[in-house]
Amino acid sequence: MLAKVLSGAVIGIDAYLVEVETDISHGLPLFATVGLPDSTVRESKERVKAAIRNSGYHFPSDRITVNLAPADVKKEGSAFDLPIAIGILAATGLVDISSYSKFIFLGELALDGLLRPIKGVLPIAVKAKELGLEGIFLPPENAPEACVVEGIRIYPVNSMSRVIDFLSGNSEISPFSIKSAGFVEEHDPCLDFKDIRGQENAKRAMEIAAAGGHNLIMAGPPGSGKTMLAKRLPTILPALGFKESIQTSKVYSVLGLIPKGSGLVTRRPFRSPHHTISDAGMIGGGHNPRPGEVSMAHNGVLFLDELPEFRKNVLEVLRQPVEDGQVTISRANATITYPANFMLVAAMNPCPCGFWGDPKRECTCSPIQVQRYRAKISGPLMDRIDIHLEVPSVRYKDLSSTSDGVSSKEIFKRVIEARNIQSKRYKEGNIHLNAGMTSRHIKQFCNINAESNALLEKAMEKFGFSARAHVRILKIARTIADLEGVKDISVQHIAEAIQYRTLDRRILR
Repeated sequence: MLAKVLSGAVIGIDAYLVEVETDISHGLPLFATVGLPDSTVRESKERVKAAIRNSGYHFPSDRITVNLAPADVKKEGSAFDLPIAIGILAATGLVDISSYSKFIFLGELALDGLLRPIKGVLPIAVKAKELGLEGIFLPPENAPEACVVEGIRIYPVNSMSRVIDFLSGNSEISPFSIKSAGFVEEHDPCLDFKDIRGQENAKRAMEIAAAGGHNLIMAGPPGSGKTMLAKRLPTILPALGFKESIQTSKVYSVLGLIPKGSGLVTRRPFRSPHHTISDAGMIGGGHNPRPGEVSMAHNGVLFLDELPEFRKNVLEVLRQPVEDGQVTISRANATITYPANFMLVAAMNPCPCGFWGDPKRECTCSPIQVQRYRAKISGPLMDRIDIHLEVPSVRYKDLSSTSDGVSSKEIFKRVIEARNIQSKRYKEGNIHLNAGMTSRHIKQFCNINAESNALLEKAMEKFGFSARAHVRILKIARTIADLEGVKDISVQHIAEAIQYRTLDRRILR
């Protein structure tokens, strides 16, 4: 007898429907799974067999063939355990699933028949809605994640026997309610810009970066506050919108990192990988590709502390996501594109000992050591970072001050006002922030007068800025003007924007 049960799987961060076909025929006892299953799926036959028997049902001693369609796409993960078990019991005539042909079944089976949580539920729920399906049966731990997709009934079940009883009409299961999944938007109260003493220029640069979505790099001696500044950047960024939250949550769902008890990632990600990370860990990849740190920072902040300590190949793979907002991973069996639209914030010392150019401490590095240290960051990568900022050591006068600086709440208000201006400006396009402007947008919205043009031309010639640096200066100047609420870019805006290209002329030149 033949039975068909719907399930789902994920490629990249997008899901596709899998039809689990189960056929039981007379012959020598055999349990074969076909349809390009990986080792986890092939091992499911042992879990399914034990779960069926330990749940009090008869496991047929016949020839069992399970096909996972489409058969030309590799299947991986443990989510097929439940639909395979349901298919076997339906093929033996124990349950009738004809009324549930528009329902998806997901779940990993324990040997006693209980269901364990799985990965990638959110993309599958999104796909189910797109295809007009009615509902999903899944483990209770995954219910908050799936129920954020409206129009799909979510049935949390803790065991296989519970599903069988429901399909047989012997019990009822109440659909999971969206009210059970909270949406928390507040920032960490322990982080606030008012805690940072001095560094007013650095705070100003952070505000500009947040307002325009610009990438930023800080250079300064140890203890100057670079990490403190970076960790407080999310406190002045707007909360994730629902669409942004869905995009980010799909990445975390595939990795199984959705916060427990929550349906969505509701705070902007702040990722700070260690400098020993590999290029696959940073960009994503592996034999079966998985998202990397750049995708986990999607719609958030990627902070790279001690930037020159990262391997050169790891830094160079950042070029595509920084420029395009996505990363494409090609393998022999698939080409996968992951979202990677993040703000890059990096920090570095000016030299190996950290005190080059510091008026209070003597640098112990030789010129060759300094040059080698700086050369670890390539010019093309530096060109892709909008704001270059020097962060000097903090004066004792500032450290001993008892007065608080400008709070994150005050900066946040100015950032929101500037972003609202940009939203109105680009409402007809596919960008939202000044950092995403193309050549056409720059020509349309970054017109400068003769005085500003003369200043910019002089700076280009004197400091040897690249064409990409020229574009960055105009974008930053546009953001500075938006923070002031003015329509036209003035010479003051250009002058300030030029000051944020210091590393072009002091470290790389």
